[in-house]
Amino acid sequence: MTGSPSSWWSRRSLQVRITVLAAAITLGCLLGLAALAANKLDPLLTDSVDKELTAALGPATGAVSAGKPLASADPVTVRVLDIAGNPADGQARPKLTEPEVSQLKAGLPVQSDGSRWRGQVVSAPDGSQRLVVAGAGLVGFAAAVHYGGLWLVVVALVGALVAGLATWLVVRLALRPVARMRGLVRTLPPGSRLPLPTSHDEMRALAEEFNALLERQEEVSQRLRRFTGDAAHELRSPVASIRVQAEVAVTNPDPELAQETLSDILEESERLSGLLDGLLALARSDAGEVPPAEPVEVVSEVRAAVRRLPSGAPDTRVSSAVAQAWALAAHQEVELVLDNLLRNACRYASGQIVVSVLASRSKVRVVVDDDGPGIAPEHWSKVFDRFYRVSDDRARSSGGTGLGLAMVAETVRRRGGRVRVGESPDGGARFEVTWRARTGESGGGD
Repeated sequence: MTGSPSSWWSRRSLQVRITVLAAAITLGCLLGLAALAANKLDPLLTDSVDKELTAALGPATGAVSAGKPLASADPVTVRVLDIAGNPADGQARPKLTEPEVSQLKAGLPVQSDGSRWRGQVVSAPDGSQRLVVAGAGLVGFAAAVHYGGLWLVVVALVGALVAGLATWLVVRLALRPVARMRGLVRTLPPGSRLPLPTSHDEMRALAEEFNALLERQEEVSQRLRRFTGDAAHELRSPVASIRVQAEVAVTNPDPELAQETLSDILEESERLSGLLDGLLALARSDAGEVPPAEPVEVVSEVRAAVRRLPSGAPDTRVSSAVAQAWALAAHQEVELVLDNLLRNACRYASGQIVVSVLASRSKVRVVVDDDGPGIAPEHWSKVFDRFYRVSDDRARSSGGTGLGLAMVAETVRRRGGRVRVGESPDGGARFEVTWRARTGESGGGD
C-alpha cells in the first residue's frame, strides 16, 4: 500500500470520482428502498390474503344466517363451527386450538399450521350461535418473501451499475470540451488567447477567466522585463562611473587628484546605494510584504523629516492647522514618503519649500510645495512611474534615480491612500499625499 485511502482517492481522475460517488449514492438509495420494500412485503402479502378471506366470509355468513347451504369459494376454505370450535358442518375438525378459536370469535385473524383464518359469529335460523371461518393455505409464502427481498437487492445492484455506467458516459461527454481546451492551452503560442466557445455556459466563462489570467501574466512579465531592463540601465551608469574614477585614481599618483576622485566615487556609491535601496523597497512591495498598519502622528513626522534635510537645503516651512494628525500607516512608510518628497523638492526648489498638514475625520493630507520650475501637465500622469524622469528643467543634473516618487506612490497606494501632483501657488510643483485617518480622529480643516 503506497498511501492512505484519501491520497489514493485524490489521485483518481474527476471522471472516476464522480462515477464512483454516483454509483455509491445510487446503490445506497436503492438498497435502502429494497430493505424498506422487503419489510413491507410480508404485511402486503398478508393483507392480500385477508382481503380474499373477508370477501369469502361475507357470503358464507349470509348463507348460514339464512339456513342455506354454503357455496364453494375456492381457493378459500369455508367452515361452520359451533362456539366451542367443533364442526357443525359434518366435516373434520380444523386444526385450530382453543385460544385461536377465541381470537376468531373476537374477529382477529389467526395464522396456524401454514394457513390463515378469519372468522365471524352469526346466529342460525334456530337461534344457535355459529362460528363461520374462512381459511387459505400460505404455501410458498415465506419463500416469496425471502426471494422477493433477494431480487430487490439484485435490482439495486443492477441499478447502481447502470447508474455508474450512465454517469461515466455523461461525465466523459461533459468533460470533452475541457480536454479540448487543455489541448489548446498546451499548444497555445505566446501572446495568443483561447478561442471563446459559442455557447454562453461555464466553458465560455472558464475560457474568459483563463484569457484574463494570461493577460495579467503577460502584463506582469512585461513589467518585470521593463523593470529589469531599467534597473540594469540605471545600475550601469554609477557602476561604470565608479570603475572609471577608480582607474583614474589608480593610474594617477597625484594625492590631490586621488582625493577628488575618491570624493566622486563616494558620491556615486551613495547614489548606487540609494538606487539599490529603492529597488529592494519596490521588490518587497511587489511581493506583498506590507507591515501592519498603526496610528502614526504625521505632524511630528513632518517636522522630523525637515530636521533630517542636509545642510544647505532650501528654507523649509511647516504649516499645520492642527496640533496632531493621526494616519493609519506604518512609521517607516511615513518616513520614506516624507523623505522622498522633501528630497525631491530640495532638488528643484529655488529657495523655499512649504509643507502643509491638513486633517479631517476620514483622512490626513500632506502637501509639499516648492518654488522650482514645476512639472508640465503632460507629465503628471507619468511622474510616479518607475525610472521616469521629466526631460525639462527639473531633470537638470539632479542625480535622481527615478525611483523616489515611484516608491511614494506604491507605499501610499497599498495603504488605500492617494498621491497627486499639480502646480504650486509659488509656481513650482505641488505633491499631495492622502492617508486614511485613524477612526475617531478629527482635524481642524481639509
